[in-house]
Amino acid sequence: MKNESKHSGKTQAQQGPHTDIPEPNKIAGSTPFDFSGKNLTPYGGLFPVATLLEKLGFQQLVEEMLTVKRIPRAMAIYQFVLAMVLAIYIGFSRLNHIPFVAHDPMLTGVLQVGSLPGQSTFWRFLASLHLTVAQQLLKLQRVLRERVWAAANVQLPAITVDTDTTVHTLYGHQMGARKSYNPKNKGKKSYQPILTFIAETREYLWGELRNGDRPDGKQIARHLEEAFAALPGCVLRIFARADAGFYCWQAVQAYERAKAQFIVVARKTSRLVDQLQAAEWKPSPQTDADQQCEFCYQPEGWGKAYRFIALRYETRDKTPQAHQQYQLFATPQYLYRVFVTNMDDAINLLVWFYQQRAGAENLIKGAPAKPARSRW
Repeated sequence: MKNESKHSGKTQAQQGPHTDIPEPNKIAGSTPFDFSGKNLTPYGGLFPVATLLEKLGFQQLVEEMLTVKRIPRAMAIYQFVLAMVLAIYIGFSRLNHIPFVAHDPMLTGVLQVGSLPGQSTFWRFLASLHLTVAQQLLKLQRVLRERVWAAANVQLPAITVDTDTTVHTLYGHQMGARKSYNPKNKGKKSYQPILTFIAETREYLWGELRNGDRPDGKQIARHLEEAFAALPGCVLRIFARADAGFYCWQAVQAYERAKAQFIVVARKTSRLVDQLQAAEWKPSPQTDADQQCEFCYQPEGWGKAYRFIALRYETRDKTPQAHQQYQLFATPQYLYRVFVTNMDDAINLLVWFYQQRAGAENLIKGAPAKPARSRW
């Protein structure tokens, strides 16, 4: 007999997760990849990216160059790496975004899996990686760059490298966090990664995640040497630009060893100010400054003297435009912009050349993810 009081309620909809796809998807003509179907997917661009990586031998490089002791069961090592690369390409910056595309037909088809594992599985895979894997990934990137340049017939005999540090604000108690230079979030702990880009192609060349302390001369020199070693073999001439954070003898030595032509912003010292005040200044009609000068000067602790060029502005004038590309230091009468260089070009040309660094600064500012509330 049917009890009406028990069976009169409405049948509830299923609340559990969707059933796992039993077999991996295959990329075919029926795979949705545009916005014209009922089941929309914005990830159609993944297929050409995956095809490009396949042509470049990405899987072989990952399997040969990455040393991972813990062998995962959910997916192969290459599949984990490719999944994170494609997630970054889609626009995701954290592992907790993975569930949003865990069953996407295009992504699972490229990876040849039924569905992506959970966030915790990716965490365990990342936790199993040794610190040396970071260097191995950079070397893998160098090999990929050479293959891409060769495939695209890119022959750049001369390139410009821009190096800078950036601030990655931290929220929590991460290892290596320091209270240091942090203009947007003063007083908060941060990391200060060093990044280097190729200006002509806007490529990320080399980088390293550092604690929040200011890098010393040895760290700067090591970074520059590794960046120059990562350049393709077709590059015969190097131009380099850097701000005042890289004004040190060790950086200059690294540039010299690489036979690079450099221009670096100088930092204010009492000896340098005395040199500026004693210099012979001339009008500067081809720059935005009032006057310009150049002189040969050997800073304290440096092995030899170098060419210094300087611009100055009377303090009654407004602060020059585009001052973000320079570090200015002031005296009671003038504002100064000072550079050290081993190039022989005219002052206005060198100033213009350094101003082009603004494009790389935009890349550097956009390089870090959002504030690190999570670690990926």
